[in-house]
Amino acid sequence: MNTNKELYLTFRNQIFEVLDAQAIVKMSKEELVKQIQNAVDVLASNYHRPVSTAMRNLLVKNLVDELVGLGPLQPLIEDDTITDIMVNGANHIFFERNGKLQHSDVVFINEAQLLEIAQRIASRVGRRVDESSPMVDARLEDGSRVNIVIKPIAIDGTTISIRKFREHKIGLEELVTFGSLSPDMARVLMIAARCRLNILISGGTGSGKTTLLNALSNFISEDERIVTIEDAAELKLQQPHVVRLETRTASIENTGAISQRELVINSLRMRPDRIILGECRGSEAFEMLQAMNTGHDGSMSTLHANTPRDAISRVESMVMMASLNQPLDAIRRTIVSAVHLVVQVNRQRDGSRKITSLSEVVGLEGENVVMEELFRFQTLEGKPNDKVRGEFVTQGIMQRSILMQRATYYGLQDELVAAFRGHQ
Repeated sequence: MNTNKELYLTFRNQIFEVLDAQAIVKMSKEELVKQIQNAVDVLASNYHRPVSTAMRNLLVKNLVDELVGLGPLQPLIEDDTITDIMVNGANHIFFERNGKLQHSDVVFINEAQLLEIAQRIASRVGRRVDESSPMVDARLEDGSRVNIVIKPIAIDGTTISIRKFREHKIGLEELVTFGSLSPDMARVLMIAARCRLNILISGGTGSGKTTLLNALSNFISEDERIVTIEDAAELKLQQPHVVRLETRTASIENTGAISQRELVINSLRMRPDRIILGECRGSEAFEMLQAMNTGHDGSMSTLHANTPRDAISRVESMVMMASLNQPLDAIRRTIVSAVHLVVQVNRQRDGSRKITSLSEVVGLEGENVVMEELFRFQTLEGKPNDKVRGEFVTQGIMQRSILMQRATYYGLQDELVAAFRGHQ
């Protein structure tokens, strides 16, 4: 907040004292702005020192933002170049722009104002955040994801993490322009999606997994029935036949929770052609693999892992969470028959996102899952502060590849071969 704190606090306290909360709800934003403007003008005319027109306008904006928006965070919310906002207490606010974290000069007046904003976010989605329920996951009206943690869990004050909803959908062509993958890799991924291969997208937090999942979904046929399952709805599929399901957390009485596993089980009764699971992170992995193995080819999901090999291990662990009595070799056979491609996405040191590996799951050799790397990003040497440079390389594709078999079945083998030839 750029406004002088003392001035803002003085005006804020006097205006908030006489405001009717019920009346504010019924007002349009234009009416509220007009009322606040009148109140600021009256207070400014009686203030012990002159208040400039620019300062009055800033006071009005900040007061309106606090009443109907997210207070000091509102300018960051409205900035389309910012992707993430992180509040670590009243005086430490960070944001991410172009993959890099930056410290903001925005601050809250005090912890009380910050907590008030946090509670307003929670109440808008029918939740509450207080000492008895100090952690909340929510979604803003524009689709942005929010996580709130307050004292005593958050030792240094209320913490808010916002992953902003991107209105503009990024496709594979734009990812190629950004340097996230090569044109030929994009062609291979497009063919994989069209040929109904089951795809896992692996990567760390903020690496671009959901963005890539959205981009791949563009190549699903419009005559397919798709069911999406997410914790917070972020996927924006353009197909006409999409059913969107979202988990539900427990109420204040600790009842009514609906998990991803329950939604996956239910989705199998909805006659889907494909199931898209926004993020696989628990026991729902078992049902997802079963779906991939029982006629729902072309299903996709994301998960947190640092390498394709780690991604397979993560799936093994998640399946064990659901079914402890299954032997490991049976779990691995299920994974190998269900998952066709693992796409690894990583955020680089310069903030850019790259698809660092595109691997096909080939089969089992003894107890080990065998994977064939179709493409990888080979980093060129450079100084730590330099922009990451490198090239996407491939060893080609084997004739026994499931990708080649499916491409042949769908009449896309020439296009697939051309994509790999273009890299050699």
